[in-house]
Amino acid sequence: MRFGRVPVATGLVIGLVLVPMGAAVADPKPTLGQAKAKLEKLNDKADKVVDRYNTANERYKSAKSAYTKLNDRYKRKLETVETLRAQVVNMAVDSYKLGEFATSWPGLVGAERPEDLLARMAMTGQMTQERAEKLAAFDRENRGLKTERDKAEEALESADEEREGVEKERSEIEKLIAEQKKLLKKLGAYNPGNPNSVGIKYTGPASGNAASVLRFAFAQVGKPYIYGGTGPRGYDCSGLTQASWRAAGVSLPRTTWQQWAWGANRKVSLSDLQPGDLIFSEGLGHVSIYAGNGQIVHAPQTGDVVKVVKLSSYGRRIVGAIRP
Repeated sequence: MRFGRVPVATGLVIGLVLVPMGAAVADPKPTLGQAKAKLEKLNDKADKVVDRYNTANERYKSAKSAYTKLNDRYKRKLETVETLRAQVVNMAVDSYKLGEFATSWPGLVGAERPEDLLARMAMTGQMTQERAEKLAAFDRENRGLKTERDKAEEALESADEEREGVEKERSEIEKLIAEQKKLLKKLGAYNPGNPNSVGIKYTGPASGNAASVLRFAFAQVGKPYIYGGTGPRGYDCSGLTQASWRAAGVSLPRTTWQQWAWGANRKVSLSDLQPGDLIFSEGLGHVSIYAGNGQIVHAPQTGDVVKVVKLSSYGRRIVGAIRP
């Protein structure tokens, strides 16, 4: 018998037959370490996107509030102008019936602009002081009407632009959340939390305002992390710090970046931390509250809850701290 080499083409065919199709194309399953590393990257990215979302949302709310106020002013001025317009028309009609301004009546009726009406009536020289004042008020209010309307329209356009930014960030966050949840469930670490949690009692060394802050924060332990959350059923990181310091009568801005900027003159060394201090990390993408005794309380990320952990096991790159 002769034994020769198997032709290359034949060898490929045999190889394809012997190797299961699934094994040839399936990606290897990620190891536990790889899954954790990917989750950490997702959390870092989510911190930044959530802060952008919060910033855009604050701008939208501010722009919408400005529009509402300006639009209300416009409506009030419109009502005032309409009331004055009716008075001016009644003045003209009464004058016509009494034979006053008879020669100028057609011109008065044909006046398209209030200032023209005012000028033509004034030319007759027969207006009483009261009538003159009403006409002047009508002219003044009518001139300001367009300005108020234009301001309201500009504010509305600004609010619409900001709302688009909010929706863009919201869409990206929802994609990140889906990935985070998938990984957390795969790792068996997904915690939906309890929106009605009564938390735990704070027994640390804080006093004064800081004690009020930490009593509030500890009472939120167990509630879920919710992006954009400001309580009471869930929080994101800056939502928790804002609500906690509000309990002590201190008004903090909404986002981590804003809180860091707000505390520009209140920075403290990490070696001099006191209970209640805010600790910023992840390129200012995350903020927590120092609780004393080497612990912090914070709202970590999607799939987790407000919790108390050791600062030494925090696992985040710390940027600095401020003392509100």
